[in-house]
Amino acid sequence: MNIFVGSLPFSIEEADLRESFEAYGAVDSVKIITDKFTGRSKGFGFVEMPVDADAQKAIEELNGASVQGRTIVVNKSEPKPEGERRSFNNNRRNDSRGSYGNNRGGDSRGNRGGY
Repeated sequence: MNIFVGSLPFSIEEADLRESFEAYGAVDSVKIITDKFTGRSKGFGFVEMPVDADAQKAIEELNGASVQGRTIVVNKSEPKPEGERRSFNNNRRNDSRGSYGNNRGGDSRGNRGGY
């Protein structure tokens, strides 16, 4: 079972998180999500446990637990439906005014003519 763990302290390490879940059974993997530019934790991660009963027990026991002064959120991770994924094109227009969406005229080479 894949388990979501949120509201993690930014200082927690994957080894610490693994140790918390191993108290309930075998752990296949632990991944704390980090910012790709700073490398700093985003405050959430995922734990995979092979035995669903162990995973469910861990969820019940650890959800709402205090870790380094923060109350963590633990629940079964559900994949996002395909339609809910973020699009990175939200601010771009698909119209005939050119690749930048400006309305200043000019030729196909971007020459504005007279500006």
